[in-house]
Amino acid sequence: MTTNVKRTIGFIGTGVMGKSMASNLLKAGYALNVFTRTKERANELLEAGAKWKQSVADLAATSDVIITIVGYPTDVEEVYFGQAGILENAKAGTYIIDMTTSKPYLAERIYKEAKLVGISALDAPVSGGDIGAREGKLAIMVGGEEQAFQSILPIFEVLGQNIILQGPAGAGQHTKMCNQITIATNMVGVCESITYAKKAGLDPTKVLESITTGAAGSWSLNNLAPRMIAENYAPGFYVKHFIKDMKIALETAKEMNMMTPGLELSLSLYTQLAEQGDEDSGTQALIKLFE
Repeated sequence: MTTNVKRTIGFIGTGVMGKSMASNLLKAGYALNVFTRTKERANELLEAGAKWKQSVADLAATSDVIITIVGYPTDVEEVYFGQAGILENAKAGTYIIDMTTSKPYLAERIYKEAKLVGISALDAPVSGGDIGAREGKLAIMVGGEEQAFQSILPIFEVLGQNIILQGPAGAGQHTKMCNQITIATNMVGVCESITYAKKAGLDPTKVLESITTGAAGSWSLNNLAPRMIAENYAPGFYVKHFIKDMKIALETAKEMNMMTPGLELSLSLYTQLAEQGDEDSGTQALIKLFE
């Protein structure tokens, strides 16, 4: 793996995943500028050598590559557009990478407006949760131009292992929707399976030993089912953010005139879970509804 230490990376968003991703970039030798709404959330990164920037505009003006991983599409719009946003303040020749799971049309808009001012934009949402972010093993789904992708690839290689250019702007976000649709129905199945094992008088941990290596195997079964059994609901990925993702997927699917019964069921269950007070829990907390 090669890294270009001459590039300064600006990083916006230091949540559950973003903090680990930024930390891995520092460890790889990159100079890092950071900005987040609450400075305290960036303290560990600052202690590790990152430089604090007072605003999005300041970060954009002083960075060669800008990575954002924020909460919602509205946050993406706020960060990228307007006089205080990235597009207005970044230098020509800058690479901007939105790794938020967001709306495909928004990725297309960022790409088009960036190109007008000589900035290269990629949409690159990720999958792998807190574990993948911490270990630098994220799956990275990229939309944009080949030249920009190849230029940024060494940075992506610090953050993940499965890195694929899926197509033009917006393709990364569409691919992430495929990922979230698959997870949505799978999580219902995982919850039902663990609950069934308990009600049948089985040791669910031993059941996992049998079924994770067979046809039922999945990332959620391997990584989240043990947390369900341990009643560990700490967020590797927030319920509220998963609901946001499913709503984007459902909205986009309707625009393409396709049926999504599994997605609709999962969204209704997670909405119920959030209404019960678990919106800030990890997605594995869905099992509470079944128990």
